Amino acid sequence: MKIQIWSDVMCPFCYIGKRRFEQALQQFEHKDEVEIEWKSFQLNPNMVTDPTININQYLADIKGITLDHAKQMNDQVTEMAAEVGLTYDFDKAIVANSFDAHRFAHLAKQNGLGDEAEEALFKSYFTEGKNIADHDVLADLGESIGLDKAEVYHTLAGNKYAINVQQDIAQAQQLGIRGVPFFVMDNKYGVSGAQAVPTFVQTLEKAYNEWALNKPVKLDVIEGDSCEVGGDC
Repeated sequence: MKIQIWSDVMCPFCYIGKRRFEQALQQFEHKDEVEIEWKSFQLNPNMVTDPTININQYLADIKGITLDHAKQMNDQVTEMAAEVGLTYDFDKAIVANSFDAHRFAHLAKQNGLGDEAEEALFKSYFTEGKNIADHDVLADLGESIGLDKAEVYHTLAGNKYAINVQQDIAQAQQLGIRGVPFFVMDNKYGVSGAQAVPTFVQTLEKAYNEWALNKPVKLDVIEGDSCEVGGDC
């Protein structure tokens, strides 16, 4: 059963949602039959990368609130993250456009490392305060999860996977997705936000039960002498 997850690297609830979903998956008895695909989404495609401004100040500026108020809001999210074992440090987080990070994630996905890439990106942004728009940072992340560092540089130097990112965003718009994280299970059920673990478990079970009714039957075959299409015997 396929599950698609739309997210943005700079979305704090996306990392929390990832953890809660993983916890739900551990409770799901058919987890070995689940295929997860990460999809790109940009909360602010026009954001200009600026390592001189941290995310607290950025939040204060775009919302027109005081810096103290912005810190209080992020402190609340930090507490939520801690409940699922994540460490957020908004004082270190760097304002960065996520487009190249999404291209990097698509490269990783093509190499069977999509989940590893998302985890590395989230940790770099929220915990380690790294600039996820910096190609050197992304190349190092790629190497850490098993990608070829030179290939990461080559990919980011051009426009490779840009169309993939844009297609993901367009698909999200077609589905009416306005915020992330957003989980689509078997193209039938959508879960919006970093929901509680039981909500994920219930939706997984509902989607799986319907999917299982229609999945092809896999035969246990006892091989013997036979003729195949084309006349080979």
